[in-house]
Amino acid sequence: MGRSRRQSFLSGAVVLTVTVAVTKVIGALYKIPLGNLLDSEGMAHFYAAYNIYRLLLTFSTAGLPLAMSRMVSEAEALGRQNQKKRILHTASALFLILGVVSSLGMLLLSAPLSELLHDPPARLAVQVLAPSVLLVCLMAPLRGYTQGQGNMRPTAASELIESLTKAVVGFFLAWWLLRQGLPRATAAAGAIAGVTVATAAALAALLIYYVTRRGKHAGTDLPDSRRAILRRLLKLGIPITLGACGMSLITVLDTSLVLGTLQNALGFSQEQSAALYGEYTYGVNLFALPPSLISPVAISLIPAVTAAKTRRDASGASRHLAAAFRFATLLALPAGAILSCMGTQVVQVLYPDIPATAAAAAEHLQVLGFASICVCCMTLCGGVLQSCGHERIPLWTLLCGGAVKIASNYLLVGNPAIGIRGASYSTLLCYGLIAGADLIAVALLVPERPGYINVCWRPALAAAVSVVAGRAAYGLLTLALGTGGASCGALLIAGAVYLILALALGAVRRQDVLSLPHGEKMANFLHLS
Repeated sequence: MGRSRRQSFLSGAVVLTVTVAVTKVIGALYKIPLGNLLDSEGMAHFYAAYNIYRLLLTFSTAGLPLAMSRMVSEAEALGRQNQKKRILHTASALFLILGVVSSLGMLLLSAPLSELLHDPPARLAVQVLAPSVLLVCLMAPLRGYTQGQGNMRPTAASELIESLTKAVVGFFLAWWLLRQGLPRATAAAGAIAGVTVATAAALAALLIYYVTRRGKHAGTDLPDSRRAILRRLLKLGIPITLGACGMSLITVLDTSLVLGTLQNALGFSQEQSAALYGEYTYGVNLFALPPSLISPVAISLIPAVTAAKTRRDASGASRHLAAAFRFATLLALPAGAILSCMGTQVVQVLYPDIPATAAAAAEHLQVLGFASICVCCMTLCGGVLQSCGHERIPLWTLLCGGAVKIASNYLLVGNPAIGIRGASYSTLLCYGLIAGADLIAVALLVPERPGYINVCWRPALAAAVSVVAGRAAYGLLTLALGTGGASCGALLIAGAVYLILALALGAVRRQDVLSLPHGEKMANFLHLS
């Protein structure tokens, strides 16, 4: 595996981004009919369990694989084969311990955890999901090892296998349990069981890849001691873990605070609160899509910039950072603008069977779309700061944003005139603050970063024009096609207008396209100069 062809930074980022996009499509083919099947109450139970899982999973695997990929990248740049192997073995032992502790905690504390979220029926879903934490912890060092060598394909392949398995198994179990006349909470547990089966399948695929591709030859370098490797792994990984954990903790607190405030301050019943929060999760599910496409950029950026700095290649680090900002803004700005300004059209296409829930989700998206751009910015800046040795700054900005989230949730959701919509406003306040602080930190501490205005104005202009065109097209198409057909047509027109303007304005550069597979053919086809 050490001899695998090293991909360029942007090529690796595109591989992961395309994979995430495909897995999101698969996830949509899973969650959209699942949402129509379980409705808002069942999805509330699903996400209550999933948010607990995501918190424990983030605690176990968020920062350490990125720290590991950074250490492996340094060893790769210096040709230290034995050092890479010892990093893998040391990290694997640590991940095994974390996975066992986290899975047991989730299993044994399922009742108090579901009570904490004011959703006791979610207990079964929490128990079913518990083994997944251990399985993902076993995957994490293998992914970090290959990513550190600039090879994103094993991660991409395992994510595709995981997504496909989850969709097929999860939806079938939910459908079958409902057919047996069981309650929605049990069906939600069946749906989430697909996650556990899927992580087992992805782990098996990664193990097969590692066993068949690992290098047989021994290096000549003397590796650092396991104690030294573990100490550096924790030094780099703990700030990243705490920062990522803070984001997941914000989500869990958001669930608990919103449901608790709806019940205690506004007098809603448990079922009514679950239904209202379920409507909010439909918006949150779409809000989380653009940042998931930016995360691969940050994952690919860390080993690429680390390797460049290890070789003292300042110009190479600058090129990677500029490409990362351009790629991220090309994805984030139009996605956030469409969610905010055309949210009604998006949910009409996705959730035709539950129009009342879809209409409520569209109201949330008007705010969450802009918040999504802020999360994209936060994700990218976090990767930039981590790759440049400033791992602690994203943690502090996240803590400040979390405090704003908690306070604004309590004040806004508890206001009868605002109610559940306050959760969306508090999300925007939280991530807007974090994104602003991170951008300032990057401007002050990273001399290689590109100019923000130069990077953003072209995709921002193209995004603004595209949503205006899309909304105008919706008004015209409604007369001929009805709301469903008009929504689909308007979204396609908005996407086409954005692509045309992005190319016409020069937001897509030839040098970036050339680094992709078959890049020269693509650049010539698009007439990029």
